[in-house]
Amino acid sequence: MRCALTAAKIEMMKKMIRTYSKLKQLETFEERYQYLRLVGMVGESTFGYDRYLNQTLYRSRKWRAIRDLIIIRDEGCDLGIADRLIFGRIVIHHMNPLTFEDIEEGSDLVFDPEYLICTSHQTHNAIHFGDESQLIQLPKERTRNDTIPWA
Repeated sequence: MRCALTAAKIEMMKKMIRTYSKLKQLETFEERYQYLRLVGMVGESTFGYDRYLNQTLYRSRKWRAIRDLIIIRDEGCDLGIADRLIFGRIVIHHMNPLTFEDIEEGSDLVFDPEYLICTSHQTHNAIHFGDESQLIQLPKERTRNDTIPWA
């Protein structure tokens, strides 16, 4: 028995296909996060008992090749933002949630770079679970006289 997304949610997601071309038009990390964030999908299982299928995908030679290509394209930066270098494990995020059928039928959503982006583990979790508190915050920019160390 396959535990999958409902037909209505799949149709809704297909209508809003997220692309790398559109993502690159958004200048800030926050805008890109909001564009990719999955709203109302918390805790839903995509593959259930068919989880073996996506594990096979991520171990394949074809996936490893496209993964390397995406890391090079995005220069190892979170959401492709230059000042957001990823120092830990890089996750290649499918901008559009995959279904069992996408993997089984070899949909463009699986391997096309137009639908993939580099993320940190924290950003990836924030996108999937809608928890902005998991995002890594950059230090605030200092300005002259912004603090008085002693009075």
